[in-house]
Amino acid sequence: MGRRIVCPHCGNDRHFFEVAEEVMLTTRYVQNEDGSFTPQSDDSQILGDIRFYCAECNADLSQYHGRFVEMLF
Repeated sequence: MGRRIVCPHCGNDRHFFEVAEEVMLTTRYVQNEDGSFTPQSDDSQILGDIRFYCAECNADLSQYHGRFVEMLF
């Protein structure tokens, strides 16, 4: 089993979140016969920094972001 990320401030090893700055989100839509719209696809481009945080105590854990990305499946 791989190395787990553990928050050094509160011991959390389960709940985390990312914050991406300066994100460009493009959503493509098709208009339906009744005038409503349905999304077809989303594309995003991150232009700024990405920060990684503990979701329990909100500590900045960005030094672990590389490990987090390695373990995304």
